[in-house]
Amino acid sequence: MARIAEQSLHRRIIEHADNLPESAPLSPDTLLHLGDRNTVAKALSHLARSDELIRIWRDVYMRPIETRYGQRLPSIVKGIKALSELWDETIVLCGGAAANNLRLTTQNPVRLVYLTSGPDRRLRFGKLTVELRHTSSWKLVAPHSRAGAIIRALDWLGPEEVCDHLETLLPTLTENDLDDLISAQSVLPNSLANAINTIISHARRTLPATVNQ
Repeated sequence: MARIAEQSLHRRIIEHADNLPESAPLSPDTLLHLGDRNTVAKALSHLARSDELIRIWRDVYMRPIETRYGQRLPSIVKGIKALSELWDETIVLCGGAAANNLRLTTQNPVRLVYLTSGPDRRLRFGKLTVELRHTSSWKLVAPHSRAGAIIRALDWLGPEEVCDHLETLLPTLTENDLDDLISAQSVLPNSLANAINTIISHARRTLPATVNQ
């Protein structure tokens, strides 16, 4: 009977996971409607050992995605967003990755690193390691906006690099970007706030030619 109950729990966990969005995290605390915490934790661990789930972090799992070509890993971008909500933390791409996405550098990050308001962690998406690094609150400003990515990129590059990258940044800025940058200035270190002010000043002088409406 115990074996049958265990198999039933495994099946119900997989059925539940299959009805969730891609990269939705599974943990004992989110599956208490299926059984007591210890029993669910053991079932999740078993499912990970049998490759039906992927263990991302301690007591956190995700369902691999079935495709016509076989299984693939869940989306890391969606996974990070879901974990941010699960842990109630702000999590954003690090400055080097932000600079690369904004085409301010051609350097590709060697490791996938995110900054977080929570503790340091090393997540595992299959064989790929994703690092979460605790950081100061100002580095997490405007977390879900392009302005925030610009701030983190410039912090990584260094404020002395601003002038070199103005031609790249200015044509891509919108009014919302400028408003978000202005709002963020008060919490930034002086050197970075001055660098942001240089960008804003150049953009305001060239409106509407370089700022998208």
